[in-house]
Amino acid sequence: MTAVTTGTGAVRHPPARVPPGERGATRIADRVVAKVAAQAAREALGPPPADAGAPHATVVVHHDTARIRVDLELGYPCDIGARCAAVRRQVTERVGTLVNLTVSEVAVRVERLHPPTAAGGRTR
Repeated sequence: MTAVTTGTGAVRHPPARVPPGERGATRIADRVVAKVAAQAAREALGPPPADAGAPHATVVVHHDTARIRVDLELGYPCDIGARCAAVRRQVTERVGTLVNLTVSEVAVRVERLHPPTAAGGRTR
């Protein structure tokens, strides 16, 4: 180790290196993982119907594994199964990449379907 001299003439030794197994760990709060998951769902779905709410996610993290539930609203008609599968893929990929967690489950719950509206604002 190399000693460092400060401006006052005192000698300061750098701290000893801590082996990787003894270092602390970073824990990302569940609410942060939920926000990442909700944003990933928005990315997968694209622009929502005019009166739809934004996707919302809840997360349970145990060690390095996350279980996620995404609640969302979809425009109708659409291929609901394909839209949900796209959300599951995007959420799994983004949470794994950005938060470094293994996603064991993504449950997608469609809260509401929004039919197209006519020019007068009434539903068909």
